[in-house]
Amino acid sequence: MIKRILVGIDTSEHSRTAQAYAFHLARRLGATLIGVHVVDIVSIEGSFFHDISGSLGLEPYLDFSSKMREILNTRGKAVLEDFAQAARRENIPAETVLDMGVVPNQLCERAKAADLLMIGHRGVNERFSTGLLGSTTESVARKSPRPMLVSPIRFHEISRALLAYDGSDRASRAMRAAADFVATLDIPLVVITVARDLKLGERTLDQARSYLEPYSIRAEFKLVQGHAHEGIIGSVKEFAADLLFIGAYGHSRIIEMVLGSNTEYVLRNAPCPVFLSR
Repeated sequence: MIKRILVGIDTSEHSRTAQAYAFHLARRLGATLIGVHVVDIVSIEGSFFHDISGSLGLEPYLDFSSKMREILNTRGKAVLEDFAQAARRENIPAETVLDMGVVPNQLCERAKAADLLMIGHRGVNERFSTGLLGSTTESVARKSPRPMLVSPIRFHEISRALLAYDGSDRASRAMRAAADFVATLDIPLVVITVARDLKLGERTLDQARSYLEPYSIRAEFKLVQGHAHEGIIGSVKEFAADLLFIGAYGHSRIIEMVLGSNTEYVLRNAPCPVFLSR
């Protein structure tokens, strides 16, 4: 069961939504929150060229990096204090951590001491990101040592969950997480299997039925014919799911080095939070 939730904190709207989901889940799961803000060393080191300019006689740029470090540290402390105050108002136990380094690396390192890592769909530098998924979120999704929940831009209270199950080991772990979640939150679960071979799909769906039978949960099952990524997103919309559980990546090690196509598509297009199981 999830008892320690780490949430990445910055000043973006996506981060504020991730915090809202963290409070919502921590309250219902009886979990402790760990708010982590990382001062991005890349932002500071990027100012190295300003220091070079300063050393060539442009006095205003001397010591630019240390001033930038001070500003970012001060801002980080303020962001974490706002988070801590919000947690106190919600009567949710919370810790805060201010780190410095490469943001995805620091979040993943801190996640080793948590049960779940939560992060916004995109971060404070979202306007500079390519595509629909922030570069930090994409990197964390590849590296995270723990299950991960990626939140969208808008918060909606979780009242219906959907599990995409394909019979893989990681989908099986996602199924265990989904069973615990919906049992604790007392919400219904829709289980889908997307397959082009209908007989194989039915056998896979029967595995899910068999596993979930002992749980006291309300579950329905559906076989979807077609491509996995399209079937998953279509089912999320069809059933108006507020939370999606999937196993991250495929089976190929090469695919795991780059965000797997199905995982990437789902993260980019899901209108609800996505729980990625490792």
